[in-house]
Amino acid sequence: MLSILLAAPAIPLDEAGKYVAGAYIVFVVLLVIYVAIMAARLGTLSKVIESLAELAESKQDEPKPGEEPVSEEVRA
Repeated sequence: MLSILLAAPAIPLDEAGKYVAGAYIVFVVLLVIYVAIMAARLGTLSKVIESLAELAESKQDEPKPGEEPVSEEVRA
């Protein structure tokens, strides 16, 4: 297998530049797409966390069954 790869003709340097540039362009495009997807997921996750925090705060303010409501002055 290795002998086949070594026997393959090398690409001349004047033509290889196009392929190297193309490979870098594809890599950068894929990297940008990945970062955009992660940013979108992070935005969605932060919205969910905010809504959960608001829900937890509203549940914390509600009195439990059998307890008297506590005013804000007594809490502080």
